[in-house]
Amino acid sequence: MKKVGQVFLMLFTIAVIFPSQAGNREDRFFDDPEAVINAVNEGDLVFLLKAPLMPVHHHRNTMTIGTESIRTGWVRLEQCHENLDRFPRAEIVYNKNRVRNLKLTWYKNIEKAWAEGESIQLENIRANAVVCMQAESRALRAQPDGSFIIQNGPFMRKFLDGYYPMRVSMDIHLPKGLVFSGVSPIQQKGFSIIQNGRNIHFDAWFKGRLVTRIKLRNVKVIK
Repeated sequence: MKKVGQVFLMLFTIAVIFPSQAGNREDRFFDDPEAVINAVNEGDLVFLLKAPLMPVHHHRNTMTIGTESIRTGWVRLEQCHENLDRFPRAEIVYNKNRVRNLKLTWYKNIEKAWAEGESIQLENIRANAVVCMQAESRALRAQPDGSFIIQNGPFMRKFLDGYYPMRVSMDIHLPKGLVFSGVSPIQQKGFSIIQNGRNIHFDAWFKGRLVTRIKLRNVKVIK
């Protein structure tokens, strides 16, 4: 018999599978039952006012939007997952309609990792594990008024029926002709936004489900 836990992230899910009879003492979720209960968020999205004492899963992204992206919607995505939870087997499964040219670029503290179709397969994830990949993502959405939206999510770190703290950060590089015009949810403690020229950065610490919408305005380029 197997138990299945899931961590849902931007373009994909991580389905973590482990034998129930093993006890899995190495996994920190089961080392301290009281800590597990305190960490679970059963309700709506909650931004964290300060970082948790224990390291949490950090989902780090860099998205580069080229001039061709304005026409096609496809952007370049570089992505890393840090502080992965320890499990004997996991997979990162991407939405096949929103990702292409998926490649595994680097990993550490994981015995084996490889790309397989629209997924990254992981075996024997140890402490301080990191896995990185790159792909093209169909993330840029044109709007009727000529503007664009980059919508990501829902981000969530879910195990069985509960949500656990996680961190999501993203850097977005814009081409000439697109400028930042807004973000949802609004900036607040636990969700910071920095906009500098054609670069946008956000950093979110939260429990629950997070969907972000970066709003871009198309402007006439002056040569």
